[in-house]
Amino acid sequence: MKNNSFILVVKLIGESFIVAIQSLKSNKLRTLLSLLGITIGIFAIITVFSLVDSLERNIKGSIEQLGDNVVFIQKWPWEFGGDYPWWKYWQRPQPSLHELKLIQKKSTLAAATVYQIDYAFTAKYKSTSIENVISVGVSHQFNLLKEFSLDEGRYFSLSESNSGLPVAIIGKAVALSLFGLSSPIGQKIKLGGKNVTVIGVFQKEGESVLGNSLDGQIVTPAIFLKTMVDTKQRGVNQSIWVKAKPGVKNEDLIYELRGIMRSIRKIKPLADDNFALNETSMLTTGFSDMFAMITIIGAIIGGFSILVGGFSVANIMYVSVKERTSIIGIQKALGAKNYFILLQFLFEAIFLSMIGGLMGLLLVWLVTKAASAVIDMEVILSWTNIITGLTISFIIGIISGVFPSRMAAKMNPVVAIRSNG
Repeated sequence: MKNNSFILVVKLIGESFIVAIQSLKSNKLRTLLSLLGITIGIFAIITVFSLVDSLERNIKGSIEQLGDNVVFIQKWPWEFGGDYPWWKYWQRPQPSLHELKLIQKKSTLAAATVYQIDYAFTAKYKSTSIENVISVGVSHQFNLLKEFSLDEGRYFSLSESNSGLPVAIIGKAVALSLFGLSSPIGQKIKLGGKNVTVIGVFQKEGESVLGNSLDGQIVTPAIFLKTMVDTKQRGVNQSIWVKAKPGVKNEDLIYELRGIMRSIRKIKPLADDNFALNETSMLTTGFSDMFAMITIIGAIIGGFSILVGGFSVANIMYVSVKERTSIIGIQKALGAKNYFILLQFLFEAIFLSMIGGLMGLLLVWLVTKAASAVIDMEVILSWTNIITGLTISFIIGIISGVFPSRMAAKMNPVVAIRSNG
């Protein structure tokens, strides 16, 4: 009995698929226009999902490079809250190299600390130049806090970092722009008018939404870069990065650093902090909220298109039932059960909806390929999103087909046979 039921279902699915294809062939324009709503809806929803997934993956990768156990001492907070006036943020002093040395002496929870200063310069090699290259000066433990690999060359020696020698490690994009395919190791470039020897090239990282990719940057010892800029002028950014020891929670490190910084800056007990202690969890929370909002908006926009597409598929099915009324009557007269008729039309509605969904997914795939070629970030159509798109199409097919299918199943065979269809 079970085998007979299984064979019947398979037969119904096969026949419904054939009928759906015939419907497409016999009424190409009408069917395609009707399925356009589902195609656009699936395209809108899955495109948003794919872009959000790709951006989220890129951002999480960038945040992971910063480290989830690192605290950033900066002038500006990553999260603004309360009634703290903006002009007080503006008046805050920036972290300094001197403060880094005091933190290194006083902190018992820090595994590594880095002072960083950055400013935009013009980089030049012979007749080739690049304007507004982000030049980053770092103290020696930079390689302990920032994850990176070198394509060629080496990292700074301790003496180079401590004495501020004019040496640099350049990003892959900078290397290609200035040197082409030639090796830059040992070559001298002019950075803000000063000669700097290239000792290394960072491995290509790709674009970062957070802007922390090393591809377009030039990294030098912090002491050297400080000789080239006035740290009080606009556009100069300074920060201190502190990495916690294994097993130390960020909350504990933040508590210790707050006490140390207030002591260094001689802040009175009741006075507000004049520095910010930032951590990557702030970014993760903020971006998660933003992505959730984008996803909801995309789902709403796509939902309206799918709703229109659902009504279109239902309309196709009502027309199909009307056109095949006499055939339905003959089938019922020959002993076809109501559920056989119902499933026949229901499967047809599902197949039509799935075809619309597949067309939408094909468009999404083309868009992801085009986007990956245009921007330096991989945009992919994941299997999760493919399954999501097909599932939505399947559900819309059931909803759109259930009422026309029930109408067909409940027809009186005598009346149906006499109908002209």
